[in-house]
Amino acid sequence: MKAALSLLTATMLAGCATTSVANSPQDEFFEALSARCGKAYAGRLASDQEADAEMRGKAMVMHIRHCTADRIEIPFHIDGLGPDGGWDRSRTWIISRTPAGLRLKHDHRHADGKPDAVTLYGGDTADGGMATRQSFPVDAESIAMFTATGRSVSNSNIWSVEMTDAGFTYGLDRQGRHFRVAFDYAKPVTPPPAPWGW
Repeated sequence: MKAALSLLTATMLAGCATTSVANSPQDEFFEALSARCGKAYAGRLASDQEADAEMRGKAMVMHIRHCTADRIEIPFHIDGLGPDGGWDRSRTWIISRTPAGLRLKHDHRHADGKPDAVTLYGGDTADGGMATRQSFPVDAESIAMFTATGRSVSNSNIWSVEMTDAGFTYGLDRQGRHFRVAFDYAKPVTPPPAPWGW
């Protein structure tokens, strides 16, 4: 009888331990973004620096196009910047899980699908962040790429992705540079064609 009670107590305690484990902010962030998989939203430039000039007033769409348990692919489309004056479909943000947290990479391709000379740059989270916001300081691989291609100004980049109930904001920050594009969840649109090369 004592053995049976001990086993029952241990089982109940194990059950309590399992149910009390909360998701990390990064898990909550990833799951909230995954929950919108397949949807596309209209957006706009939300920063105003001279470096943003060519994007001012342009229509923008983000498409949470493909999701797995460990990876989310989000093409970012901009009207009026393509080679024929149409849509530029060169950019895809890739957010993935790592053993230490989350990673953001930027896949850049040309209209013929070939990778740009500067592609798959980004960084990993340095802390747990928040369920609504994650930051990605530039990684060593990207610094080496930027340096080799004459873009060392980007060697201190910190990218961010912020999500609220209202929408999604992508940002880039470094000294003297503050870039933002914002997408409104109240403005869903028909998913666009695949990004170049995908």
